[in-house]
Amino acid sequence: MKMLNPRRARLERRMVGSTNRWCFPSKPFSGDLLGLSQRCKALSVDLDEALKNPDRLCVSQIQKIFSETSKNKPVQSREADVILECLGSRWELHQPQLFQSETLSKLYLMALAQSTKRPTKELESLLRAQLPGKIKERPPTKKMIISLKINDPVVTKVAFAMALKSLYLSQVEMNVNDVLAVLASAHVLQFSSLFQRCVAMMMKGLTPSTVKSFYLAGCKYKEEQLTTACEKWLEMNLVPLVGTQIHLRKIPQELLHRVLRSPRLFTFNEFHLLKTLLLWVFLQLNPKVQTVPVQETVLAFFTSFSRKYSFLDQDTGQSLVPLFLCLRLHGIIKGKNLEELRHINFFPESWLIRVTANHYHALESGGDMAHVKDLTTQAVRFGLLFNQEYTTHSEVIAIYGFFFEIKGVRHDTTSYSFYMQRVRHSDVVCEHSPVSLRAERLVKYEIRAQTLVDGQWQEFRTNQITQKFGFSKPSCKSHALKIHTVGLPIYASFSFIFPMS
Repeated sequence: MKMLNPRRARLERRMVGSTNRWCFPSKPFSGDLLGLSQRCKALSVDLDEALKNPDRLCVSQIQKIFSETSKNKPVQSREADVILECLGSRWELHQPQLFQSETLSKLYLMALAQSTKRPTKELESLLRAQLPGKIKERPPTKKMIISLKINDPVVTKVAFAMALKSLYLSQVEMNVNDVLAVLASAHVLQFSSLFQRCVAMMMKGLTPSTVKSFYLAGCKYKEEQLTTACEKWLEMNLVPLVGTQIHLRKIPQELLHRVLRSPRLFTFNEFHLLKTLLLWVFLQLNPKVQTVPVQETVLAFFTSFSRKYSFLDQDTGQSLVPLFLCLRLHGIIKGKNLEELRHINFFPESWLIRVTANHYHALESGGDMAHVKDLTTQAVRFGLLFNQEYTTHSEVIAIYGFFFEIKGVRHDTTSYSFYMQRVRHSDVVCEHSPVSLRAERLVKYEIRAQTLVDGQWQEFRTNQITQKFGFSKPSCKSHALKIHTVGLPIYASFSFIFPMS
């Protein structure tokens, strides 16, 4: 019988505490799957990822210990443990704070492994000093020098210094102008708490001038909640806010396309949305223009192109076709607006013929929209922007000889209601509009209201309701959308179709 080697290491689980949790093995993975599973659970690390990359688990363990011991603990006045060389400067750092950064943790452990013959013993000594209980003399350690090369051009020396300062202070002051570079620095450092703080600040700081850069940052760093926040903000503000400023030029085509496809998109009416989109195209093709032109200038620009083909059929416009396919051109009702579209020769003739034919058939059949089936993606849409100064706000809509008033009412500081009601043509100014003599009109509609509160969008909506509208109460009035919110402004959208009756 062969004698077993008494020096051979045994693979065994070591009991740690009453709950049999994990402890530090000499290697990242000792072969004990049950023990590894418990360690992963304690550190909130995915087990599959730990098996692929056990070094990450080791770093996570150390980070967890240091974060718990350094929480709300003032930095003692002592010499630094580490000198970080980066961006042409040298920063002095201390171990408990350094280990909040996964990047710096790895650099430090690599330097530790290279600087001593017994890195495991050095690490155990370092960790033992962090254990709660007795106040221990800090063992003398050699000051490490680590280097970090940053290739991200967004990172600035000032922003990187702010990120390092955040290792020591939980609330470092920063403004919206700094946040993008600080976010990039936090990403380089793998400093998750600072990264999430930057994301939260960016989500609350969306404006026409920042939405592009914040959206691209969300795409770059794969931060879905930031890109989603940018999309939702632009869905509400594309037409009423961004569409009135030169910052409209900065909106990437891919983002604009996503917003145009959204059923939550707010617009006052379809022609208003079209004007915003035409302005965006104009600004792309005229990069030297630095002020928002009047509508006549935009229309004259497109009229100057060759009349042989429509703008969207030409080389310049073909890549933009997906954007304009998102529009609901059948929602442009007024003859004056349709005539403008025909005059500028922007859309293919087949598009305009189809829209005109649909209007003709709807008028001929008493308003029935045979060409429209789906309320969510095809409805005619109108909107009210309810601001703080309003107690009531309304607009009158004329469509195929029927007249509706869309209305918002404020009942008190936080209570509002939104509804639509049919009105008689004699009660409104309706020059050059057809008038239907039908006593009733079947309408399928939905009312939606959205507002921003503390960086989060609140959304209220009715169901999709089908109702016959007459002239007398109660049939003349729709279901009212009643909401309670502290948010302002409120973006109220009214979507409806006239089904076959």
